[in-house]
Amino acid sequence: MDVTIFIVAGTALVAFVVGYSIRKYLVEAKIASVEKEAKRILEEAEKKAEAQKREAVLEAKEEVLKFRSEVEKESRERRSELQRLERRLLQKEESLDRKVDLNEKKEETLNRKEAEIEATKAKLSEVYNQQISELERISGMGSEEAKQMLLSDIEKESQHEAALLIKDIENKAREEGEKRARNIISLAIQRCAADHVAETTVAVMPLPSDEMKGRIIGREGRNIRAFETLTGIDLIIDDTPEAVILSGFDPIRRETARIALEKLIVDGRIHPARIEEMVDKAQKEVTTQIREAGEQATFETGVHGLHPELITLLGRLKFRTSYGQNVLKHSIEVAHLAGLMAAEIGTDVQIAKRAGLLHDIGKSVDHEVEGPHVAIGVDLAKKYRESQEVIHAIASHHGDEEPKSIIAVLVQAADAVSAARPGARRETLEAYIKRLARLEEIANSFEGVEKSFAIQAGREVRIMVKPEKVDDLGAVYLLKDITKKIERELDYPGQIKVVIIRETRVVEYAK
Repeated sequence: MDVTIFIVAGTALVAFVVGYSIRKYLVEAKIASVEKEAKRILEEAEKKAEAQKREAVLEAKEEVLKFRSEVEKESRERRSELQRLERRLLQKEESLDRKVDLNEKKEETLNRKEAEIEATKAKLSEVYNQQISELERISGMGSEEAKQMLLSDIEKESQHEAALLIKDIENKAREEGEKRARNIISLAIQRCAADHVAETTVAVMPLPSDEMKGRIIGREGRNIRAFETLTGIDLIIDDTPEAVILSGFDPIRRETARIALEKLIVDGRIHPARIEEMVDKAQKEVTTQIREAGEQATFETGVHGLHPELITLLGRLKFRTSYGQNVLKHSIEVAHLAGLMAAEIGTDVQIAKRAGLLHDIGKSVDHEVEGPHVAIGVDLAKKYRESQEVIHAIASHHGDEEPKSIIAVLVQAADAVSAARPGARRETLEAYIKRLARLEEIANSFEGVEKSFAIQAGREVRIMVKPEKVDDLGAVYLLKDITKKIERELDYPGQIKVVIIRETRVVEYAK
């Protein structure tokens, strides 16, 4: 048992020793192999490092050579650029030297010429003074006196040329303006035809029989007194068979009286109470007619958006006349003419029609309100918030203000065209004679006028001037002055043609 243990222990010891020896041998062999491999690696690394070192040195040498060549190339370029700049500077310097020399020569020449000019000026001044002295001695006038005479001659000649130029320009402008205006107005008139009937201040009322006259008069004239008191119209009963005359200057009251009398005649019952009732009905009927007439006028002209009070005032113009012309018909015609002319020249047609329709609106109340109808119309237009263009057209349609817009000029022209139509207006014989006399009086008030004649019913005035006092150019200025004074001091429908006649006659007798 012990021997076995001993043998096992010895065997284990031997095995351990052998294993240890073998392991040691393997480790040493492996170490030797690793050392050999490490040595080989180190050798290879040294070789690689040496090779890289040589390559790096070669690359550095190449970079140095390349840099050196670039530096040398740049240096050569800079040297050549400097040489080129140096040559240019030398050339410029030579050019400047030449220019300086040339300028010096020119300066010398200029100085010499200036000296010659100064000498020539001195000589000319001396000769001029000698000539002036000689001219003064010969003419017997001083230089200032001669200068004034020369200036006076130049002024007269300039005025003569200016007058000729003004006359030529005015003729051309007048011809062109008249041509265009005539074309526009003729087109407007062709497209607007209106009837004209002279209005009167009386109305004739037919009666069924002469017996009705007594019933109208009533017992002790009470019926006629009541009728005249309620209507404000004179009832004239004369020998005219089966007719009575209503006389009054207010057309609205006259129409009211006519309707009331017509109703009384139809009814047959005529007494103060019945007269009062019929007059009241007639007033309401006339009020309705006025409103309908205003509405019809706005509808006929295409003017919308008017204030109701303005429409009523327009309707009242139906019973208002001016020189025998119905003002409502005149206003409608002016609206149409202004609208047609506005369409021809390309401006606002609606504003033109509105201004034309309202231009005489002041005449509807001019017998109730103090002042001219133009001012009253402006106040009414402002009161009912009409536009500024319409207000200005109303204010300027008779020349009270200077027209400042195309609409105002068109309304002024349309008003003149409507009023100047043949048969549109009439005036009393007394006013007509006074106007003709005043026309000749204005023409004769100017110096140089020998005599004047108003012809063609006052539409033309011919003026004979004294030829020794008024020359051809003076006649042009005189014509303007006379025309302006006529426009300023005389009221007339349409326009007046002013003609100046200058005649020179030389008479001699052969004996």
